[in-house]
Amino acid sequence: MFDGRFRTPIERAIRPVGLLLRRTGMSPDHLTILGILFAIAAAFAIAQGALRGGLILVIAAALPDLLDGALAKASNTASQRGAFFDSVVDRVTDAVLFGGVAWYFASNEGTHIALLPMAIMGVSSLISYERAKAESLGLYAKGGLMERAERIIVLCFGLLFDSLLIPVLWVMLVLTVATAIQRFAQVWKQAEVSSTTMAKREVRQVRRMTRHSARASRRQLSVVSRQRRRNRHG
Repeated sequence: MFDGRFRTPIERAIRPVGLLLRRTGMSPDHLTILGILFAIAAAFAIAQGALRGGLILVIAAALPDLLDGALAKASNTASQRGAFFDSVVDRVTDAVLFGGVAWYFASNEGTHIALLPMAIMGVSSLISYERAKAESLGLYAKGGLMERAERIIVLCFGLLFDSLLIPVLWVMLVLTVATAIQRFAQVWKQAEVSSTTMAKREVRQVRRMTRHSARASRRQLSVVSRQRRRNRHG
């Protein structure tokens, strides 16, 4: 949701920051690595029960992830390798953060509730897979109520008000499942249209080939007929 509605104004706002970062000689990969280091520190803090400190570190981990794209555009170093690296690190970061929350729950709230953040992580991975698979098929799979940006924001809210952390995560799980279903339906409809369109294209192609074949046959018959007439007159 945030990714679709606010990406353009956010990119416009942080463009000057990307230009400043370019002067430091840093690369987008450096920021990506810095982000995952902050995420590991955040997970460790959360696991130990330092939720406020974990909150600060989660925000610190989110900033490099926000700025690496701006730096890549400012330094004209955007590449498929960088995009792939950033996407993989995002998945690792999510796993590390929710793993830290699961550890905290297992230590303080009971082992059963520790499955809650892991369930969120599992459904989140499904959402990412739906998008990756859809795009590999040439289809569109973005948007939804609980994308990665929303999950990070909601997690920060839960860490800020630790008494609400479990209810907040239950809400996150429900909305994450809704997002997975939403994306599935979105891709399913596109695939149905694509199949119909492909079938129509194949029918048109067969008709064109049939017409071309018929024209070629008529031309061949015409040539043979002229040749016979010439032979008779000759």
